[in-house]
Amino acid sequence: MMPDQGQLPQREGDAIAERLREELARRRVSRQAVADMARVSLSTLEKALSGSRPFTLATVVRLEEALGTVLRDRHTLAPAASSGLAPEHMGAYSRAAVRWIEGDYVTLRPSFSMAGAINAYRTRIFWDDAADYLCFAESERVDGAFAQSGHVSMPNLSGHTYLVTNEAGQHRLFILGRPTREGCIFGLLSTLQVGVGSQLVPVACPVAFVPRAQLADVPMGLLSADNPAFSECRDILDRAVQDDFCRWRQ
Repeated sequence: MMPDQGQLPQREGDAIAERLREELARRRVSRQAVADMARVSLSTLEKALSGSRPFTLATVVRLEEALGTVLRDRHTLAPAASSGLAPEHMGAYSRAAVRWIEGDYVTLRPSFSMAGAINAYRTRIFWDDAADYLCFAESERVDGAFAQSGHVSMPNLSGHTYLVTNEAGQHRLFILGRPTREGCIFGLLSTLQVGVGSQLVPVACPVAFVPRAQLADVPMGLLSADNPAFSECRDILDRAVQDDFCRWRQ
């Protein structure tokens, strides 16, 4: 029987399931957590892992973006060789020109749920060989259900970097400036915050991306003022506005 459009062949799906189980075990991440990060239902993930429902390409791409790794056989990712050049609408950047931004970062931003606290979580920026452009994926968030992933635009016109999530037309956007000598990147996040009931309210805040090695001892999650790492993270985050990487206007 031929698979439905978008469904992967059983043999390929079995191989993906095995690689995914290995990744979850190695990272000690639950199936619920990776389902939340990839924005797929736990039921869909469970059925695909058990072989009772075929993986779809869309689901696998979401899982790869969330985990920041390739689950498919590299020989089947694309029939043609990678051009190493992103699409024009993302800035037409070459991989060689953007290698400096690839890596793991600790993302710092104000908490939307706890006044005065800082939300710290991991963001990985990486080149997707199949898509031929930079992608990003968040993880280790205290609110794992809201972890985001998407593509990275780097147009020459503005000199800024844009991390964009587009889910069924709903957008979330980071606008980041040029890196400092230490490799930190500062800017602005524009997103939606849960308001009264199920209402979503537009919200913006400063943000800092710090190479993970520089904050290796900082725990991921909500950092309140009594946390030993709070003062250091507060000083870093404040640079976004103090050093004019973003501005507030009333």
